[in-house]
Amino acid sequence: MAGFRATSGGVTARFAKPEAAIIRDLVGQVVELVVADIPSADVPSAGIDELAAMVGISDATEVPDDPVLARLLPDGYRDDPEAAQLLLQTLPAGGGRVRLSADQAEAWLRSLNDVRLALGVRLGVTDDFDGLSEDVKPDDPRHAYIQVYQWLAFIQESLVAALS
Repeated sequence: MAGFRATSGGVTARFAKPEAAIIRDLVGQVVELVVADIPSADVPSAGIDELAAMVGISDATEVPDDPVLARLLPDGYRDDPEAAQLLLQTLPAGGGRVRLSADQAEAWLRSLNDVRLALGVRLGVTDDFDGLSEDVKPDDPRHAYIQVYQWLAFIQESLVAALS
């Protein structure tokens, strides 16, 4: 993947089928994680925003027990619930060209950031990430996830650069 580049109408990038599958799978996992944390009182019913309930937006004030959820949903903050859905809608499952407006690109950035936060918590990423990535050998099960984490950082960086 060459990354995102600026166009007259926003940004564009091309994803191979396996790349699109990885991103879609990881975004789906983050959504599932958040949905699993919805208190039963927040299950969608008449008059309740189903999308907000699906991604865990509620009046609940307790900090989630899961460290990934605590990182994704810190006190007093809930990410844009539509960002993950927009990413899934604009990234073809079979790969291909993605064309995004500036607003859509911002939603992609939020979704990619959520995925990196979740993956980073599971990997134990700290300020010394370079040390971690150098210490993990190719036969370590975390090696592939570290590679994906770095690839997601590249995608984010290219998207930010294309928007600048």
